[in-house]
Amino acid sequence: MRIALKLAVAGTAVALAGCSTLSSLNPFSSKKAPSNPPAALVDFKPTLTVNTAWTVSVGKAGEHVFTPAVARNSVFAAAADGTLTRIEAATGRAQWRINAGTPLTAGVGSDGNLVVVAGEKGAILAFDENGKEVWKAQAASEVLSAPAVGLGVVVVRSVDNSIAAFDAATGKRRWILQRSVPALTLRSAPGIAIAEGNAYAALPGGRLIAVALNNGGPRWEVAVGEPRGATELERVADTSGMPLVLERDVCAVAYQGRAACVDGLTGSARWARNLSSDVGLGGDERFVFAADDAGSLHAFSRDSGASVWRNQQLANRRLSAPLSIGRAVAVADYQGYVHFLSREDGTMLARAATDGSPVLGTPVVAGSYAVFQTRDGSLIAFGN
Repeated sequence: MRIALKLAVAGTAVALAGCSTLSSLNPFSSKKAPSNPPAALVDFKPTLTVNTAWTVSVGKAGEHVFTPAVARNSVFAAAADGTLTRIEAATGRAQWRINAGTPLTAGVGSDGNLVVVAGEKGAILAFDENGKEVWKAQAASEVLSAPAVGLGVVVVRSVDNSIAAFDAATGKRRWILQRSVPALTLRSAPGIAIAEGNAYAALPGGRLIAVALNNGGPRWEVAVGEPRGATELERVADTSGMPLVLERDVCAVAYQGRAACVDGLTGSARWARNLSSDVGLGGDERFVFAADDAGSLHAFSRDSGASVWRNQQLANRRLSAPLSIGRAVAVADYQGYVHFLSREDGTMLARAATDGSPVLGTPVVAGSYAVFQTRDGSLIAFGN
């Protein structure tokens, strides 16, 4: 059902749900126990001290996915009602809070000098470090993924599967690259990462592409998940979440596909493992972490892709993308609990509560803090 509510036809925002989904929304229908109930949380003795360093209300996400951005010792966060906030990472103090003047569908991208969000109908809005509007631009269609900002450009992907770059100083479009749209895709927010003169973009149909920032030319394109099956639903294999850039490695994961790492310069395969996930990966110098769509958390060797450990204690709890921080890997669930596991062996170290709503965007590291943005609008920094 989680996936059914996020499906779109031909890249549009038309959600699909079966009769069982419609029935579940009827308050007068009979209630049936879920076939795969979420695992109960088991008490354990914490071996890692986790404290809430600060909490800031930044506004609700609504039906969209908002991911905070970290730059120049600040955390930038946006909300569906148009709120955009800059927060001092060390203290949680709001440095400024503005309204973008339109409802927002995605954000935030920032390099510290420019802060960029996406508004309704594909509007791209850029602000300076003090919250003053710098320019507006127009994408080809609705934008659901946070813009990527860096090396003098702003790169966005719209739901018609076009990737466009805008000049960071003026907002003038520099180039656009169009890719075909599969018949059925997830209504999700696959990300874009900028590094080494390239934009690495996760695409529908299980594709990962590297695009030259200077002219929009494709450098390489690889399959993370290959669509297969007798029906269009079975053939959904969209690349999910933010591409993970670890020095020269670029890693990604696909729904009904694989977790894979490739050489960022050439696109040649480093390794791949069968795994289905509709959220992105986490990683560090030694490991790549993945939360699959059944609620298992996996650790793979970054060098070889060999399985290091697998934790199934959070089965069917609809996990967020994982975040490596210190000696832990942190992941949030559908009730807003953040679980801290040992990055070495996957054992539970600690658990912390947020506001009770899911974390849909990718969590980020800000200094020594792990920062999570919830659907109900809490931005929470955890430290020890």
